[in-house]
Amino acid sequence: MSDAAPPLIGTLESALYAQDLEAATRFWRDVMGLQPFQTVPGRHVFFRVSHSPAQVLLIFNPQATEKPPAPDAKLPVPPHGARGPGHFCLAVSAQDMDRWRAHLESRGIAIEADFHWPNGARSIYFRDPADNSIELADPAIWG
Repeated sequence: MSDAAPPLIGTLESALYAQDLEAATRFWRDVMGLQPFQTVPGRHVFFRVSHSPAQVLLIFNPQATEKPPAPDAKLPVPPHGARGPGHFCLAVSAQDMDRWRAHLESRGIAIEADFHWPNGARSIYFRDPADNSIELADPAIWG
């Protein structure tokens, strides 16, 4: 028997935390173009990032999710939550970075940083309404 971990096939979901889920929904839907596909008011809103491969952004209200599940919960998800700004990065083609910057600025989103990494790949940083650090990056940053 090997001590090596079994293979992983990718990232399925990422989570950010926000107390104001309505503001989060407006931002991720109206500014970032992601469609919500599941919402529980006061608890969470989930957005599909891509279908193939399946990638999902989960936005949770930590006040709701840090509580343990009820003993009879249908889905006994363990408690979780975070306080303070998180980070989430979306891949954007190098050719679309200028379009994204213009799109964000046209919607009043302040650009926190826009630079090229030592290998030439570019990242743009800004904040969502919950103060999470959001990055749009050319995937070549890790190439």
